[in-house]
Amino acid sequence: MIGRVLAILALLLGAVLPASAHKPSDSYLTLAVEGETVRGQWDIALRDLEFAIGVDGNGDGQLTWDEIRAQHQAIAAYALARLTIAGCPVTAGEQLIDNHTDGAYTVLRFTAACSAAPKQLAIGYRLFADTDPQHKGLLKITANGATRTAIFGVDKPEQTFVLSGASSRIGEFFDYVKHGVWHIWIGFDHILFLLSLLLPAVLVWRGARWEKAPDFRSAAIDVLKIISAFTLAHSVTLSMAALGLVSLPSRWVESAIAASVVIAALNNVVPIVHGKRWIAAFVFGLIHGFGFASVLADLGLPQGSLALALIGFNAGVELGQLAIVAVFLPLAFAARDSWFYRRMVLVGGSAAIALLAAVWLGERALDVELMAHLPAAFTFG
Repeated sequence: MIGRVLAILALLLGAVLPASAHKPSDSYLTLAVEGETVRGQWDIALRDLEFAIGVDGNGDGQLTWDEIRAQHQAIAAYALARLTIAGCPVTAGEQLIDNHTDGAYTVLRFTAACSAAPKQLAIGYRLFADTDPQHKGLLKITANGATRTAIFGVDKPEQTFVLSGASSRIGEFFDYVKHGVWHIWIGFDHILFLLSLLLPAVLVWRGARWEKAPDFRSAAIDVLKIISAFTLAHSVTLSMAALGLVSLPSRWVESAIAASVVIAALNNVVPIVHGKRWIAAFVFGLIHGFGFASVLADLGLPQGSLALALIGFNAGVELGQLAIVAVFLPLAFAARDSWFYRRMVLVGGSAAIALLAAVWLGERALDVELMAHLPAAFTFG
């Protein structure tokens, strides 16, 4: 039994260690329904397009305006062949360039002409389905004064949206809950930070060594303190940033998040702070909140229901965290008395997390790509 538990823990830890310094692939699709016309804007990461069709003409890792202009027709043809709006043929429009929190994006504008004002939109989305099964399309539709959001992926490539009436506030709330859950699950740096704090939760530091926690209750209380402190802290800064009260450069925030993972993981290898880890969760949670805010900035917050979107997104982040804890804590508690857990999972796993986060820190602080297997990070020259 313990052997199976340890194997599952090792798999869970290994699943997130190869993660990129950049967030996983997303695109941002915005549709505005105006009578018989649907006006669209599609923001697609250039690094994803390079991997799929190649847009760097001379292969030097830098994209120029001339190279992007030369690829406009190819980009539009590739993208729009993978988007359908039933009964509304799509026509490509102008293309621009914009910078999101994780790099440069092409901005493809288009129109879809419907035979009559649509009462519903049946949308098919298959962008990068053949090259990246983890890719997600984040959709926002505005129609009849209401906003609807959804997430597309290979597991859900077709969805239908009713436009005849205003969307319910409850529906909008749960849309943002889903966004929050999704973004904590793909936020590998946030997950590894939490895991670094949670790994010792089933142990106690006595006599210069880790020993098993006496009971599940004490371990659960420690975890509750950590999660509560992290939640409170990132909720504060997420709200402040989303409301425009505080703004920090993205590179500083992402670098600080990577540094927080390094510090939390190294503290498991060479324990300096082995009690009250909830304080570290609170302090670094303030920084992580700005990272979550960058996600909301990319999604675009509905100004008419800003508070609802913030609360929903935050609730989704917490549900995502609780799901991780619900899987991790019982397994870690069951394995806590083993040499494998204390040495291989806690110390070895933390050392691996610290090493990976150190690479992230270098990439984010210096704006370079250190992991050769990842697509190149492009800059404009």
